[in-house]
Amino acid sequence: MNPMPSLSAAGVSAMATPRRRIALVLIVLLALFAIVGPWAAPREPFEQDLYGVLQAPTMAEPLGTDHLGRSVLARTAHATRLSLGLALLCVLSALLPGTLLGLLAAWRGGWVDRAAGALADAVLALPGLLLVLLLSALAPGAMWPLYLGLSLVLWVEYFRVARASAQIVLQSHHVEAARLLGFGPLYIARRHLLPELAPTLGTLSSFGLGAAVLALAAMGFVGMGVQPPKAELGLMMTELLPYAADAPWAIASPIAVLALAILALALLSDRTRAGVSR
Repeated sequence: MNPMPSLSAAGVSAMATPRRRIALVLIVLLALFAIVGPWAAPREPFEQDLYGVLQAPTMAEPLGTDHLGRSVLARTAHATRLSLGLALLCVLSALLPGTLLGLLAAWRGGWVDRAAGALADAVLALPGLLLVLLLSALAPGAMWPLYLGLSLVLWVEYFRVARASAQIVLQSHHVEAARLLGFGPLYIARRHLLPELAPTLGTLSSFGLGAAVLALAAMGFVGMGVQPPKAELGLMMTELLPYAADAPWAIASPIAVLALAILALALLSDRTRAGVSR
């Protein structure tokens, strides 16, 4: 017996635990800020006060005001809710059909597998951000092009991973034995396929959330995403960038939220990847 694998797994587990705790704490804090922040903000995110432009943080305005006298706290809270909520919706919309289509392609094979693979290759032929830009150009400022574009970009990864993993599992002796015993597809999917796919799909979901948040911020930063007066992290950076020298606290708020979100998702995906390696 070689004790090294168990020692290595224990070491990985010990390293992953604090990372997981930090990631979960950050995610919970961001979720609370996104849910409670808009209700606790002193004003509406679009309410202007031209007599209080670029004010420093105070008790009344903990994050100060922007160039139009709007509450940075209110706008950051609404932007966090919008960015994280839309990113989560995009990931869920890509995860479910991508995984189901991958399982179907692996299960049926033949022309179903070839057709699904050709569809995925056609989507991959076009750069993801370019596809989102093209859809956003159809309805600038609308939410549905961002949602549709990101979902179309993200589903391919879930499809390819689910198909490749399912093909390996379906050829295993456990599945062959289950088929010989007369168990149906639902039993095989529940007892064999999903337990094998869950850790990998969890890692992909963490990366997908981070990629979606960054993509939304990038679209807002270049002016192709959410349009004023709505609040979005990338849009806030674009609006406040000319005033960074006069009011650094204002632009620091969306940057800090974006950085914390990406850090939390990176730590969570790293922990999930460590769990897969064990």
